[in-house]
Amino acid sequence: MFPLRPIVLTALAVAAAPIAQGALAADWASVITYNRVGGDGDGTSSIRLEQFEAHLAEIQRGGYHVMALAELVRALRARQDLPERTIAITIDDSHASVHAEAWPRLRKAGLPFTVFVATDIIDRAAPGYLTWAQLREMAGAGVGIGNLSASYPHLPYQEPARVRAEIAQASARIREETGAAPVLFAYPYGEWSREVRAEVAAQGFLAAFGQHSGIVHSGEDWFTLPRFAMSESLGSIGRFRLAATALPLRVSDLTPAHPMIESNPPAIGFTVHGPAEGIDRLACFASSQSAPARIERLGERRIEVRLAQPFPPGRTRVNCTMPGPEGRWHWLGLMFLQPTER
Repeated sequence: MFPLRPIVLTALAVAAAPIAQGALAADWASVITYNRVGGDGDGTSSIRLEQFEAHLAEIQRGGYHVMALAELVRALRARQDLPERTIAITIDDSHASVHAEAWPRLRKAGLPFTVFVATDIIDRAAPGYLTWAQLREMAGAGVGIGNLSASYPHLPYQEPARVRAEIAQASARIREETGAAPVLFAYPYGEWSREVRAEVAAQGFLAAFGQHSGIVHSGEDWFTLPRFAMSESLGSIGRFRLAATALPLRVSDLTPAHPMIESNPPAIGFTVHGPAEGIDRLACFASSQSAPARIERLGERRIEVRLAQPFPPGRTRVNCTMPGPEGRWHWLGLMFLQPTER
């Protein structure tokens, strides 16, 4: 990796914060997400404490600009300039490790973060999960609290009334317990459909996030935003730096226009905008397939992605990357759902 240029780290940054002297203006940021921090886990959703601490040390010494997630979204929606290497930190689910392990370390480092919670498991006082008292304590200290639905179902497979109730009930419980309604939503399992996305937007959220990799930028759909997930198996310091310094791969005319697969494998296509010096080395990979997809380039900027095999039932993620300046990578992440019984 290339050496990181130092810029001033702003611990509790807000959207109106001035850009440090010499820092480049950007309209993008990386959102880093975790699940269970420390403790027992399967390695795909949990991250070891030493890995998490290494990420925080990298943030503190590496010239990153850390913002609270809601302020970051507001800034991008208002098309305000951000410093380069702006990041936000989120933690999904309602594991007790957020309060016991993640929050003390983030607080000591002076770093804001947002936790997305499913409220039913807190209401049940399930062992190993947050309590409302802990959540109120964190909210009172400035931690952002986001909506992850009430019971954490696979939303695209639910009836519209159930989807509506899951979202509204969780917002109501968070407001009752913390005094403030959540302004951000995260899709359970990172799954959405056109109908689920429309319901989230209709309920007045500022933005909604999936679990597909990619860069949040001012040209995004605010209700299908990407995040880079970090876990034991995907949490090396090299991958963290790759994600935290990545650049947007800006596209238009994306097909398919929604994640629910109608023909398998889907015929993926998009038109690249912005810098395209590395377009001849653009590559796409599906999480369910070992070999890279075949790329067909139509004209200067139209890309067609041809996949060798159908996607299995459930979620498949497709990552497309293109080399950028200084060893960095332009990144586009997509999520697809092959319908299955739930």
